[in-house]
Amino acid sequence: MTRPAPPDPAQDRAGGTIPERLAALLHVVRVLLGHGRRLVEIVPDRAANVEFATLAGVWGTYMLPTILARLQRGILRAMALERYLLARAAKGREIAYVYARERTQAKPAAEPHEGEPAARTAKPPAKPQTEPQDAPGPKRPSFDPDDLRIPGPEELDVEVRRRPFGRTILAICMDLAVIPGFCTGHFWNQISDTLQFYGGSFTTLFKIRAHREVSFQKERDKKPETWNFAWKHPPLETVRQVIGYLIGEVPILDPFDPLRATAPP
Repeated sequence: MTRPAPPDPAQDRAGGTIPERLAALLHVVRVLLGHGRRLVEIVPDRAANVEFATLAGVWGTYMLPTILARLQRGILRAMALERYLLARAAKGREIAYVYARERTQAKPAAEPHEGEPAARTAKPPAKPQTEPQDAPGPKRPSFDPDDLRIPGPEELDVEVRRRPFGRTILAICMDLAVIPGFCTGHFWNQISDTLQFYGGSFTTLFKIRAHREVSFQKERDKKPETWNFAWKHPPLETVRQVIGYLIGEVPILDPFDPLRATAPP
């Protein structure tokens, strides 16, 4: 199997003391963390704007308590991952790539030759009868976009140690409303590399996005005053109007900040 080339090494290592791959991942985490903290500041004031639908659509709801809960969880998870990476960096320990394993398909049973009876399938032995037990509860889905539970610090610390980094970054992105259209091309490439080389799932990403878009459209259908605004695939000007910047670039001056008009030249 030919594996894709690894991402480019980070360009902002602290004096060359941090391992390259770890430094690159730490940069991604810190950009996401800064973005999440920025959203906590601006979301309550901008939730009433028509353009806010571009952000709300990524969360799948207009409900502010739900949005703020996801922001809090995304920030806490990013902080936990940052702590873990810094602890590794202090010891000079590099991080390893995580590649998806190839699944081997079972070979089909050989068909019997003409005139030859087909092989009988052996029946499993009958299980001894036991007393009836309660039926097991429903299985938890592989991902739950509607789950709003916020793990505690200790649980998050264990999670980031045991999960592939790509899965953690994916969860952070979904909580902090990070999608390609909100990022600079360079920064989204860094996220994409993280998912690809550290066990993330683009399939899960697309499933969550599709699920939340359907949920969000149902909310909008109950709000006729929102129908005249196209919230999907917003232009960059709209993204900058709502957030103030593209994720991955230096935030521009807040266009909604009342101090802007009175600031000295």
